Amino acid sequence: MIETFTPLLVSVFLLLVIGFLCLIVKVDAIRLLMGIEIMFNAANLAFITFSAQQPGFVDPYAQSVVMVTIVLDGAVIAVGLAMIINVFRHYKTIDVRKLRRLKW
Repeated sequence: MIETFTPLLVSVFLLLVIGFLCLIVKVDAIRLLMGIEIMFNAANLAFITFSAQQPGFVDPYAQSVVMVTIVLDGAVIAVGLAMIINVFRHYKTIDVRKLRRLKW
């Protein structure tokens, strides 16, 4: 049973690493949102992976929870993109380093 989970857990780990590196390295706000979305997808994949009790069977409750989180993730990303569009219209940049100086 562990042999069937290993590729999925490796995929989850790689997606988390890619999303985390995207958050650390990138300075473009859109790429930061893409990193967050990659991490959301890794969490969904991990939830489905851990809910599989037998090979070939996934708990329908886990599938419904993941579907709800996909909808909520889409809403979060839509709000984030709307904020980025407003920031770009006002400040003419989406570079996080330049926007960071707008704090106190």
